[in-house]
Amino acid sequence: MHLRPLLLALTLLAPIQAHAQSEPVTIGVLGDQSGQFKDNSGPGAILAAQMAVEDFGGSVLGQKITVISGDHQMKADIGASIAREWFDAEHVDMITDLTNSAVALAVQKLAEDRGKIAIFTSPGTTDLTGKSCSPTGFHWVYDTYSNGHGLAVAAVKAGFKSWFIIAADFAFGHSLQENLSRAVTEAGGTVLGSVFPPLNTADFSSFVLQAQSSRAQAVAVANSNADLINTVKQAAEFGLVQGGQHLVTPILFLADIRSLGLKTAQGLTFVNGFYWDTNDATRAWSKRFFDRLGVMPEMTQAGTYSGVLHYLKAVQAAGTKDGPTVAAKMRETKVDDMFTQNGVIRADGRMVHDMYLMEVKSPAESQGPFDLLKQLSVLPGDEAFLPLAQSDCPLVRK
Repeated sequence: MHLRPLLLALTLLAPIQAHAQSEPVTIGVLGDQSGQFKDNSGPGAILAAQMAVEDFGGSVLGQKITVISGDHQMKADIGASIAREWFDAEHVDMITDLTNSAVALAVQKLAEDRGKIAIFTSPGTTDLTGKSCSPTGFHWVYDTYSNGHGLAVAAVKAGFKSWFIIAADFAFGHSLQENLSRAVTEAGGTVLGSVFPPLNTADFSSFVLQAQSSRAQAVAVANSNADLINTVKQAAEFGLVQGGQHLVTPILFLADIRSLGLKTAQGLTFVNGFYWDTNDATRAWSKRFFDRLGVMPEMTQAGTYSGVLHYLKAVQAAGTKDGPTVAAKMRETKVDDMFTQNGVIRADGRMVHDMYLMEVKSPAESQGPFDLLKQLSVLPGDEAFLPLAQSDCPLVRK
């Protein structure tokens, strides 16, 4: 007696499902388009996403793939507002880039609630695959554990036993300081102190002087972009390195090095997830990127290309753009592209791949404006990232 209402409901639902499936697959690149992180997010991330779409063929499941972009201005409320509008009104299927950890965490929750995909290629906080993990969220390039832990272990082994940390005063910096401190201690070193300058601080002299007076063997600069550049420059002005201390930084971008100049940046040691001059595949892709933007890609931008390409492959394989279904397919499939050939996505959403311990070249070693780095060692993916057994992701505990 209830068959007719059920058939009627299915009949009404079918056109809605068909319409949803026939809409274009829309990818949103939400990053810093105008602030201090625009060089490792910004136009380069948009271009990387577009290149992935082009390389995939421009369409999937018979529908055109479109890329839209937005500027969250490094503010969580603005980022969340844009993401909400994209999901609810513009039918965006996946959002990527998401520079800034606070923005990323806000968007992660929105995407999960709506069954949409989020691929984080720029933020660093481990909370994205920890306590705030999501079945439709993926952390792609690096995090504060991979770049803090690997650097700390290598440096302590090299004899730098005492540390002082200058870390950014927001989620990214606090997470980085925590991971650095733990790794230094576990490796047998000691953290003598930490300070947290606010974002966009103009004068780092008081923080540099605290690091200098600590007499720590290693001073870790755990901030990024303009703040990192200013910290390193002011450390040079105060003669920190000349006084026998060693500057290390968990995260360094090519744009940072070019702003500092090799004379100031030479010898800086850090962890990286991608370098344009690693092999034939990275060089070929990076040349295409350079030809269109005039600079070599950062690891975050190369990661955006990889994340978008893997997402599109999963949509094709799943036969649908339904978020949870595509997320499951993404986890089932290894990541294989110019960014990595051995990528594996864990239950917590962490894409595990090799990382690299890098050092900035001296002016005499460099053969060109983008010949900036030399690789010291490879950090295997299963060692570079937080062990799954230590994760506080609810998906793992289940």
